[in-house]
Amino acid sequence: MDLKRYTHADARDVRSLLLDIHDEAYADTSDDFHSRERFSYFVDRWSSREDWLCISGWEEGGPVGFAYGSMLKPGGWWKGHLRPRMLRGSVFALSELMVIPKWRGGGRAQTLHDALLNEVTADMVSLTVETQRPRIQAMYERWKYAKVGEAKPSDDSPTYAVMVRKL
Repeated sequence: MDLKRYTHADARDVRSLLLDIHDEAYADTSDDFHSRERFSYFVDRWSSREDWLCISGWEEGGPVGFAYGSMLKPGGWWKGHLRPRMLRGSVFALSELMVIPKWRGGGRAQTLHDALLNEVTADMVSLTVETQRPRIQAMYERWKYAKVGEAKPSDDSPTYAVMVRKL
């Protein structure tokens, strides 16, 4: 898989790619929370951060998926969950990791994940995963993440497992 790296300066150019991958990844989902419109809000919000990083994967001339995130502000944490006291230091928030269904199951998600984290200098990485997706949570546990709590950041959002991995 070929990898491409993007930063905040590339956000406008890569936006459509991220939205299109999202649409393929959620093609079988009809709820409003996972709509393109809602996801575009999150893409714009995260990519507006100056330290935003994104890695996309490519095979056979087309996109496979992407991973992106940025540093949380000192003391910052996920909305709807208090940062555990035992977690001290800088935190990279892995906001999104998405692979198009056709390309799932071959280790591509981990390749994207690892390529993104290779760019990060932080004490830990944190992410959220929907609690209704236990297989995805188990995947992150295999990648050395531990669940530290749950969060429901908005009234219409799913409940998320908040997970952390020391770097």
